[in-house]
Amino acid sequence: MADLHLRRVLQRFSDTIEIMDTVTLLGMAAGTLTTVSFLPQVIRTWKTRSTKDLSTGMFSLFCAGIFLWILYGFSINSPPVIITNIVTFILAFIILVLKLHNG
Repeated sequence: MADLHLRRVLQRFSDTIEIMDTVTLLGMAAGTLTTVSFLPQVIRTWKTRSTKDLSTGMFSLFCAGIFLWILYGFSINSPPVIITNIVTFILAFIILVLKLHNG
């Protein structure tokens, strides 16, 4: 009887780990896509040095929001949230710095 109960508990634990791995992969995929979406803008802004059509307010607020996501990711110990938002913050911050520098 105890052996059957132990097997059920271990099976539930195994199922939970598989779901968590799938959810983690889903989070990493989503974060990667949204992060990579900033690359074309960073590359274009870097090459042309033109930031006239970019909103300083939007990128300032966006960077602040991403920073809060990073803090949130650490508070819930979520690698997908932490990693993808750190990279997104770096890319968005580059654009913001270029905007502030180039006007």
